[in-house]
Amino acid sequence: MRMQAYVKRVTGVMCVVLWCLSLVATAAEDSPRLPFKGKVPSGYPPEYAATIKAAEDEGDLVIYSTTDKSAAKDLIEDFQKLYPKIDVDFEDLNSTELHHRFLTETLMGPRGDDDVADIVWSSAMDLQFSLVNKGYALTYDSPEAGNLPQWAVWKNQAFGTTFEPIVFVYNKRLLAANEVPYTHGDLLRLLTTSQDRFKGKLTTYEIEKSAVGYLLATQDSIVWPGFWELAGALGHLRSHFLLNTEAMIKRVASGEDVIAYNMIGSYAYAMAKKDPAIGYVFPKDHTLVVSRVMFINKKAKNPNAAKLWLDYVLSKRGQTVLAKRARMHAIRSDVEGDTTAAALTRSLGDSLKPIAIGPGLLEYLNDAKRRDFLTRWRQTTTK
Repeated sequence: MRMQAYVKRVTGVMCVVLWCLSLVATAAEDSPRLPFKGKVPSGYPPEYAATIKAAEDEGDLVIYSTTDKSAAKDLIEDFQKLYPKIDVDFEDLNSTELHHRFLTETLMGPRGDDDVADIVWSSAMDLQFSLVNKGYALTYDSPEAGNLPQWAVWKNQAFGTTFEPIVFVYNKRLLAANEVPYTHGDLLRLLTTSQDRFKGKLTTYEIEKSAVGYLLATQDSIVWPGFWELAGALGHLRSHFLLNTEAMIKRVASGEDVIAYNMIGSYAYAMAKKDPAIGYVFPKDHTLVVSRVMFINKKAKNPNAAKLWLDYVLSKRGQTVLAKRARMHAIRSDVEGDTTAAALTRSLGDSLKPIAIGPGLLEYLNDAKRRDFLTRWRQTTTK
């Protein structure tokens, strides 16, 4: 009897052990295969261990970004699974505010006990490049840079992290399928032939205050000769000029507006998943593509932690999280899914017009050219 009881106890213990092991195995299968905490990622040089150690000794990372904190939440949490000794302070700012705050704090020092950003990450590609061009970025030979398109890396100082199409957004309940504009010319014709219907029912960026909006407007004017005629139609129809992509798309969802022009596609995609009223179009004549540009502050207090973050966001793991769990499109060609450069390239081909990181971004930041563009915009949209 004693032997039977002993066997039962041993059997019970073994069952519990096997059950626990199965849970561990299942968890391992469900989780991405990653390096152990604090270990050098596969394919990285052995000396990267020193960067990790230095980053963990720093223990902090300050990021200024135009990306909503809610969208970056999964990236931050995943990064801290790899590097739990690093605390992340993520500041979510408007693109213009981010630019001026970084400049002010860099030149005059931070306010109070605040630290200047270690990482600057913004979709205002032109403003980002202007900071890099003025010498504010640390040169860093990232192990992941070779996995990006050539147009997305500038002198190992500025790095494109996303591949985000610019789209038209519309309310499916208020715009019939046969009315949906599939090119910029279609949009212009729709607005000019149905003026009464669309008066007060359109929205786009206030480009005098939104750096992203200004970038998109100037790039559209370069690519499409009809830009100023469309700008005139937007003004004549008393469009709503706002600062925030998400706010504009919400207006379309509510029916306050019918169409939103020049919206960042990642926001449209995320909101369409939640709201069946939201439709969006990749314009077939040309679809601009913006990339959120990231650089490491040359005067970063935590430069090694900043290197880990940049490498993580550019890694296949980070890009997969970015594509599948955040509101952004992955730029790496080896990441699969709907919200990736690979998927967009297959479906849109040559109509995609990525905005390259480089001196071309400075053209419309020239004081005289910016003044002339905004003056013409103001005159055209207020007729």
